[in-house]
Amino acid sequence: MLNHSDTLDRAFQALADPSRRAMVERLARGPASVSELAAPLAMTMAAVLQHLRVLEASGLVTTAKQGRVRTCAVDPEAFGAVQSWIDARRREWESRLDRLTQHLIDHPDR
Repeated sequence: MLNHSDTLDRAFQALADPSRRAMVERLARGPASVSELAAPLAMTMAAVLQHLRVLEASGLVTTAKQGRVRTCAVDPEAFGAVQSWIDARRREWESRLDRLTQHLIDHPDR
């Protein structure tokens, strides 16, 4: 899991901001232009572009320019490392809770 440390750091850093999470949530429904992403956000276009650069650098979002329109999309594979890390934590805690449950069953008087 240490091999994915930089990838995870960039992904979690990118997702730490509510505006970037809003952009990712919108893109989860399908590709959108930068203007479409910017519309519901109360910020300048320059700020939106800065947020998009962070999302692109993290690998979570890709952009492609066709003519004058830059279209953004989520890269589902980029979420794989994040999901794997979260799943590993979940398995670890479920295992601990299972052991605690079994201990309480085996020793009800403690």
